[in-house]
Amino acid sequence: QVQLVESGGGLVQAGGSLRLSCAASGIISNINTMGWHREAPGKQRELVATISSRGTTNYAGSVKGRFTVSRDSAKNTVFLQMYSLKPDDTAVYYCTISFLSGRGYWGQGTQVTVSS
Repeated sequence: QVQLVESGGGLVQAGGSLRLSCAASGIISNINTMGWHREAPGKQRELVATISSRGTTNYAGSVKGRFTVSRDSAKNTVFLQMYSLKPDDTAVYYCTISFLSGRGYWGQGTQVTVSS
């Protein structure tokens, strides 16, 4: 069993910054990717950013250049540094982890609200 605990969400004004963190615990081995998805009201859940065990990153076009995903492999922790936040970034952000076996897990989510 794997547990993902997110932190760092909150309310910020447009143009501001936030940093999300997610720590994975439990049976952690053979990680493929860690990252973040988000779900905004009335919209489908979408990928925000992922980082592989080799450090390869992948970003949604809407956040490229503004968000940075990173990880501390020793602590099984992934971060999302968000700059130049926009009201359209308002969503529940979910930490995600996938394994080489194909299994994946989601965190409980953390709310990010960007006011205009």
